[in-house]
Amino acid sequence: MPTLRPRRPHRLAFALLAVAACATPPSPASDVGGAPAATAPTPPDGGSPAELAALHDRVRVAGLDDRTFGPESYGAILEPLLEGWSWEVAGESAEGRPIRHITLGEGPTRVLLWSQMHGNESTASMALVDLFRFFRDHSDHPVARRILQGSTLHVIPMLNPDGAARFRRRNAQGIDVNRDARRLETPEGRTLKAVRDAVEPHFGFNLHDQDPRSRVGDAHRSAAIALLAPAFNPARDVDDKRHRAMQVSSLLVHALRPLVGDHIAKYDDTFNPRAFGDLMGAWGASTILIESGGWWDDDPQKQHLRKANFVGLLSALDGIATGAYEAYGAETYQALAYNGPRLNDLLVLGGTLAIPGLPTMEADLLVEYGRPLLRRGGVIDDIGDLGEEVARDTLRADGLYVVPLPEALGAGGALDAGAPAWFVLAEDPEGAQVRVRFEGGR
Repeated sequence: MPTLRPRRPHRLAFALLAVAACATPPSPASDVGGAPAATAPTPPDGGSPAELAALHDRVRVAGLDDRTFGPESYGAILEPLLEGWSWEVAGESAEGRPIRHITLGEGPTRVLLWSQMHGNESTASMALVDLFRFFRDHSDHPVARRILQGSTLHVIPMLNPDGAARFRRRNAQGIDVNRDARRLETPEGRTLKAVRDAVEPHFGFNLHDQDPRSRVGDAHRSAAIALLAPAFNPARDVDDKRHRAMQVSSLLVHALRPLVGDHIAKYDDTFNPRAFGDLMGAWGASTILIESGGWWDDDPQKQHLRKANFVGLLSALDGIATGAYEAYGAETYQALAYNGPRLNDLLVLGGTLAIPGLPTMEADLLVEYGRPLLRRGGVIDDIGDLGEEVARDTLRADGLYVVPLPEALGAGGALDAGAPAWFVLAEDPEGAQVRVRFEGGR
């Protein structure tokens, strides 16, 4: 819920709120996108989603509760977990930070996983640390045995450490590393390509975070996870390797559904000749994109989606190592709705706008947050008749005045889109009898 400061007892402020029902509980009985539930093969020994979720509670690594961790603190947590495993510094970032390549297992199927090529997309990087601890401390677990005997995992857990140091998307040179697969101008992109060429993986996992405002198709629910078996050419053909990626994606839907319900979407499959995920397919790997979005209102650090990544990745790797993914059809993945129009952050409906010195008028407000998961840094995105808009949170202001605070008003006392979202909901147009005070969600 937005940061609200009631001037009267809390019950009055809460009576004004009608929070949009985006975070409906998971519904294992219904398939993603509203289609009837597809029958999934029985999970192998120890590999059900419930068992893996309980396992995560035991192996979750401390020290990553804040998703804005830097590369040095991440390395200090990661490296002790790698004792006994083979790893190397495969390359360096533009600013000279190490890019680690970790190898686990001895099986014939080669799998390459890379995370945080966008420096502010850290959910999977957290889950990979948990996976390393699982393999270290529970190597006798049936899932660990199957994965390590049936496959060889090659993992780059943080491809863009310079971006991670600033918690921003791009690298230190201002380049989006995921748009450098064709030219290979960045040291980070060259490192990933060099590892790919040395490994020649059969499968690839491209691990990202997407806009937390993304939603499932046109439904009024956010996309906690988006999956994609990327196209490898502009025609978006489906050959054997892409079909295998779709089968693994169907397995992922069944593994993730108990954790995120019907909050699973499909990412846009338009071919991009500059993107690594697309070209990995062109270079021969069955590639799966996992995008962690947003859903849980009380989980701005995405710890639940960290668990979902852990469960999904272990399930997929188990299926790949044993060949069990072949029992899944591509239909479950193909039936997913694409990511739809983004959800707005906060919609203030039904109030009367009262700008000091100007006539009052009925007008709604849209607020967008600079940090949407934390609901902070709110600015006014639009003003007027916004009754058709859809938002994660809706603040009803029926019968009240929306009075901008001085911090929101520009030169001459005008209000405009882009202004800081500082306002009160009051019983009078002067804003003296305040019901709710909103200060940008700070």
